[in-house]
Amino acid sequence: MDEHIVYVLKCRDHTLYTGYTNNLPARLKKHEAGQGAKYTRGRAPFEVVYTKIFSTKSEALREEYRIKKLSRTAKEKLIQGVDEG
Repeated sequence: MDEHIVYVLKCRDHTLYTGYTNNLPARLKKHEAGQGAKYTRGRAPFEVVYTKIFSTKSEALREEYRIKKLSRTAKEKLIQGVDEG
């Protein structure tokens, strides 16, 4: 699979989690089963609120890092399609 996906999940407690994968359905199953990221354990169910596909892993990881550094307000704008950055 040559897709590298950056995604944002809205957790049950309304927090946002940003991650990277090359297989989103499988990664979501892991999150739901409590086997994904430590942060998401116990925060299911999740809603995928943002995805962006990249052709290389390095591009995707750079974007994941950039999004993780954003404020909550900036992440919400990104999700709404108003990326400032």
